[in-house]
Amino acid sequence: MDVAHKDHLLALARRALGAAVLFLCLLAELLVFLFRRHAALQLVPASAMLLLLWRSTTTRRAGIHLVDFACLSPPRRLRIPTAALLEHLRLIGCFDAGSVEFMSKVIEASGMGEETYFPASLHLIPPSSTHADALAEARAMLVPTLDALFARSGVPPCAVGAVVVSCSGFCPAPSLASMVTSHYHMRDGVMAYSLSGMGCAAGVAAVDVARGVLAAHGGDAVGMGYAVVVTAEIVTVGWYGGRDRGKLLLNCFFRTGCAAALLTAARAGAAVPSAKYRLVALARTNTTADDRSYASAVREEDAEGITGFSIGRGLGAVARELLRAHLHDLGPAILPWHEKLRYTAALLLYRRWQRRFMKLPNDAGDGGDGGSRPNFLTAASHFCLPSSGMPMIRRLADGLGLGEREAEAALMAFHRFGNQSAASLWYQLAYHEAKGRVRRGDRVWQLGMGSGPKANSAVWERVAGDTDAAAAVDGPWADCIHRFPIGES
Repeated sequence: MDVAHKDHLLALARRALGAAVLFLCLLAELLVFLFRRHAALQLVPASAMLLLLWRSTTTRRAGIHLVDFACLSPPRRLRIPTAALLEHLRLIGCFDAGSVEFMSKVIEASGMGEETYFPASLHLIPPSSTHADALAEARAMLVPTLDALFARSGVPPCAVGAVVVSCSGFCPAPSLASMVTSHYHMRDGVMAYSLSGMGCAAGVAAVDVARGVLAAHGGDAVGMGYAVVVTAEIVTVGWYGGRDRGKLLLNCFFRTGCAAALLTAARAGAAVPSAKYRLVALARTNTTADDRSYASAVREEDAEGITGFSIGRGLGAVARELLRAHLHDLGPAILPWHEKLRYTAALLLYRRWQRRFMKLPNDAGDGGDGGSRPNFLTAASHFCLPSSGMPMIRRLADGLGLGEREAEAALMAFHRFGNQSAASLWYQLAYHEAKGRVRRGDRVWQLGMGSGPKANSAVWERVAGDTDAAAAVDGPWADCIHRFPIGES
């Protein structure tokens, strides 16, 4: 039995025990009333119920809080309009006419806009993708983003006890996390972690690592008050100069982007006045044990020895199976009890109807498809989805039962910035805030799906005041939020 499953069972056992104690207390109160015993006896079950309520309240308050976050606003000189990109691809010389035409069609069909960004090294003819170029790109993204985070939060780098940096394709030595700690002269005891090879799901995985460090050391270790999570993708090393169609997709979709978040831990019953969000739930699912799933998206060499990231034709089916398994893990933790009851009843009725009229075997299906699905609009008010092209975003939103409004942040983030890997989730959260839509008590669901394959989700609850669109003057949407959503006057 893995740790996550064991923790889930323990949580269910604690809930069942709490419900049993509450039932016994209510039964005791009823018996005292029916048999007309001394009124003082009613204090015993009443006290027990108050103690149970107090413990459940303090438990809910404990956990990880998001103090603030920042997203990189790339310099205007790095902008790469579609026409300029296609001309660039023709002038490079490494692509034939068929490859250029293929990438042109993919970009046009994806819905990407004219204001996405490439690193400086890829603006050269021919593009330069050396180790030094990748390091320069990393510094150009990490430092401005972290500077903005420390300025916005008011927390100095010396107060940070842990740094977690996620970047899929670039893993230098010293690590990117070491680069951050060295640049800001952080204290000697800072804990530094670098994650690689996780793709668009790495951001939530980094939050999970920071959560574990804060939970283990937050109350004891000196200086472990805050953890910084940095999410970026070094596009320089992801550039592919060959002719394999399956590897050309990254050239079409991925663009420059970086995000950083500041997390802190709260003791039971303690509040964090400066925090914006509280972590409600975090779930991680992978299907790496299945060979077909594992090989659906890999970094490898083509027939000419050129390294690129391959996306298999069966990736869509793999993603559907992965998402189904992930929702099975996450749903019980985020859906309200009335929606669980509604979905269970609807599913039982549907299965009974299927067996009666269509002779469906009792063991057919997985119980998650067909006539009923949970209403995830009851679990969250705002959604941040994998940024993999407008058609794919709409298809994913439809599978989750979401409408155009719920998918708007993902659609507009892709149109404005392209696919920024795991950092896209934070650009989408910035979009919700820039629109002034996040109210106190609202929940935001960040869903990332990446290579492995893996699906990771973080659900945050707004604990600060309502967001004010007029106050969003220093984020990535500050100079353009009035133009979105596209097509709206």
